[in-house]
Amino acid sequence: MAVLNSIAASAAEMTAWRHHLHMNPEIGMECRETAAFVAARLRDFGVDEVHEGVGRTGVVGIIRGRASGPAIGLRADMDALPMHEATGADHASTVAGRMHACGHDGHTTMLLGAAKYLAATRNFAGTVVLVFQPAEETGEGAKAMLADGLMDRFGVERVWGIHTSPQHDLGVFSTRSGPLMAAVGEFDVTVRGRGGHGAYPQKAADPVAALLVMGNALQTIVGRNVAAEEEAVLSICALEAGAAFNVIPAEARLRGTIRSFSVETRDLLRRRIREVCEGVAAAMGVSVEIGGSIDLDPTVNHAAETDFAVEVAREVTGAVEIAPHPHMGGEDFGAMLAARPGAFLFLGQGKGPMVHETTFDFNDAAAPIGASFFARLVERALPV
Repeated sequence: MAVLNSIAASAAEMTAWRHHLHMNPEIGMECRETAAFVAARLRDFGVDEVHEGVGRTGVVGIIRGRASGPAIGLRADMDALPMHEATGADHASTVAGRMHACGHDGHTTMLLGAAKYLAATRNFAGTVVLVFQPAEETGEGAKAMLADGLMDRFGVERVWGIHTSPQHDLGVFSTRSGPLMAAVGEFDVTVRGRGGHGAYPQKAADPVAALLVMGNALQTIVGRNVAAEEEAVLSICALEAGAAFNVIPAEARLRGTIRSFSVETRDLLRRRIREVCEGVAAAMGVSVEIGGSIDLDPTVNHAAETDFAVEVAREVTGAVEIAPHPHMGGEDFGAMLAARPGAFLFLGQGKGPMVHETTFDFNDAAAPIGASFFARLVERALPV
């Protein structure tokens, strides 16, 4: 395993950064203290520019090499999840109801480790744009930074990112050209009728009955509207209605997620959800409101940038898996790949609890590997 020596020498320092971030999680766009910590470290390293408040709470660091050349972007996400931690670790979250259950504390640490190395060595010709992004979990962060001019403002021509994987052995990279992760949408259906006594349903306009019909009908959309050769998922994940066994409520609600590997299929699913729910509502004498805030692009890797990343990964660890199929999980890095060529990779941290579980914790041994990958990618992509 070819972890760079100077990065390996910083392993203890990187662990300290990661534990600090893990103990102080912030969610969504409210990554203010995390962003301040990142900005302070970048200034300590002597990067050429530190831009705060990009996309509200994002941070961008600029490192210029020994000679002029193109600019490439490296991205890490910073936000945590609204969950209670159950790891029992000494560095466990100190904030009730928030934890780094997806490894973003580790992603940030990897990029900080690479930044320290690159600022010291500058063994490349061009510019490195370090992107520390908030709000990946809510699907807002990448789009907010892009809307704030991330790519054009800093001249980014290509971009790469890493996500930790507890489904792979330590040091094993996994990726694929083309679709890697799904387009993700959220649907939120609220049915409003007229409440009443459970003994006299004829005097009510029952939103629960309508919601149950809608739920059953929604489950037919993938099987009867999506072509068999396409891949899609529609899952109803939450139902809310009533509070008493003998009272018909005036309102009922369901929420769920849709997943696909193309924007066209995602749009088809959204259209059919609306048509089905509005049709059922009209037939059953209730009203319906359909919303959903999360709407992520699919994460689609570009062929040349993926092949190049695989070469670098093989140099760093010698262990690369070409994923046989894409994942139904979502990642808002897809918006950056829609804006510029690039690739996204998973880095194995050793098999253990899955991300988004209360017992998940990033493996600190993976941070020097990820940092070395980022550093070598820059030196290979921007040779002096």
